[in-house]
Amino acid sequence: MSAELIRIENVSKSYVRGKEKISIFDRLSMSISEGDFIAIMGPSGSGKTTLLNLLGGTDQPSSGEISFGGKRIDGLNEGQLAAWRASNVGFIFQFYNLMPVLNAAQNVELPLLLTKLSGAKRKDNVATALKIVGLSDRARHKPKELSGGQQQRVAIARAIVSDPRLLLCDEPTGDLDRNTATEILGMLQTLNQELGKTIVMVTHDPEAAKFAKRVLHLDKGVFVESGMAA
Repeated sequence: MSAELIRIENVSKSYVRGKEKISIFDRLSMSISEGDFIAIMGPSGSGKTTLLNLLGGTDQPSSGEISFGGKRIDGLNEGQLAAWRASNVGFIFQFYNLMPVLNAAQNVELPLLLTKLSGAKRKDNVATALKIVGLSDRARHKPKELSGGQQQRVAIARAIVSDPRLLLCDEPTGDLDRNTATEILGMLQTLNQELGKTIVMVTHDPEAAKFAKRVLHLDKGVFVESGMAA
């Protein structure tokens, strides 16, 4: 059995909109092992993206505990969370979120600018990340000179450049055609199986979910069923 990486215990999350209190989660609990690859599915508004935000420390629970590697992150302040995210979490989004004025290598380097790495070490890490995603020959190309699939590969390189333990993917293939999506999902599977990255992926696509080791279904803030991916 792999060691537990993330524990969510009795987490509640609600927002106040005007005079109305909107509850997303009510005492949600879950455990994620090191090296797991989980696909989270569910209807819009079920809390999938909120869960990713809580796991990545970009949002805080209203109550309950979130632990990462045995240490609680729910009580950290913004500065502490930013430092924790920089070394532990990589984010991959549906719409790549690349800077159009920067080339591929410069986009990949962005997270490293928050670290104390030397310029030479940053360049070395960028080259390694681009090699892993098969884009060493596109390092100097800007996003508009790349296909959608290549842009998403740059985004994946950016997510792994600081060697995080956790990758959070929000509809990572939602803007891609089926063949390109399959290529990207295969790359995530390789990162999981060969590099041991723990991956949590939100998706609407049952075909995408098949690449995961586990599929969890969220509905109205609760897990209604779970299963192994095919």
